Amino acid sequence: MARTGLIRDEAYLEHITSDFHPEHPDRLRAIYSALEDKELQEKTELLEAREATVEEIQWIHTESYYQKIESTRDCGHRQLDPDTHVSSKTYRTAKLAAGGLCVLVDAVCSGQIRNGFALVRPPGHHAEAGRGMGFCIYNNVAIAARYAQNRGYAEKVLIVDWDLHHGNGTQHSFESDPSVMYFSSHQFPYYPGTGRPDETGTGTAEGYTVNVPLPGGQGDEDFIRIYQEVLEPIAIQYKPDLVLVSAGFDTYYRDPLGGMGVTEDGFAEITRVLMRIADNCCEGKIVLTLEGGYHLEGLAQSVKRVILALQEPGSPDAAAASPSDTTERIVRHVRDTQKAYWRL
Repeated sequence: MARTGLIRDEAYLEHITSDFHPEHPDRLRAIYSALEDKELQEKTELLEAREATVEEIQWIHTESYYQKIESTRDCGHRQLDPDTHVSSKTYRTAKLAAGGLCVLVDAVCSGQIRNGFALVRPPGHHAEAGRGMGFCIYNNVAIAARYAQNRGYAEKVLIVDWDLHHGNGTQHSFESDPSVMYFSSHQFPYYPGTGRPDETGTGTAEGYTVNVPLPGGQGDEDFIRIYQEVLEPIAIQYKPDLVLVSAGFDTYYRDPLGGMGVTEDGFAEITRVLMRIADNCCEGKIVLTLEGGYHLEGLAQSVKRVILALQEPGSPDAAAASPSDTTERIVRHVRDTQKAYWRL
């Protein structure tokens, strides 16, 4: 059986933020250290990252924004906004983050590997067409979706975003495009303030954006229920040719920026639900990219559990979920919002 492909590179440590900034290089150091496991290494394949091309980046971002980031090359520390910092190596590192994910898309779609996880930074899902924000420079997952389509690998792409924060940049990239479905579960109201359930897309893409805003405090059972009962039936009907995942681990129960209760077991179970979707729709083609997650030990161990789940044969039924009353109401509300577009 083909192995799980990983993108990791010491160059991702060269994007330097400020002292005490939560999105710092130690996040990847912790992950990379946790993956120094002989048995795990035997089941994974490291692929070499490349820089995304100017054309690939500008499929999602404006030329003026690209030039703005290019102008930071070899300059000192700067801030795009209070949260989003760049340094002399950020321009190259951000290109490597987007390009690394494209490498995995190539490898999965060609059959070289079974599935993959891009362990990269800076993250991407908040980046808008003409603006970096929320720690994000380029929208890695959006670039990868267009890359898959433009290379002829996929006509329809499903992007799943389990980060604590809503991926405003990803939603806005595709909210009028029915060839990309965007699904997000996130804490709300919370940064960046988008992601209400009535944000369902526009024009011919109405119904192809699915938001599940959560008040906080939800744990493993709640998230599993949401992914089984909201996402899975819609995804099966949509039948994507590729599943991409913005994998943020700030829903971890000890995350300093979060207010959720997901454990390492929960992330593994959510991964199994997504693998089942991919198995049913697109021969198992699923690629993940790292977004948030700021509790170093929890981040590292959760990523490890997700990679181990990706290596499991097949995709068994997810564990039975016993969600809270709050989650029951949320599931019903989101399904009611979507039933005009999908036969739930």
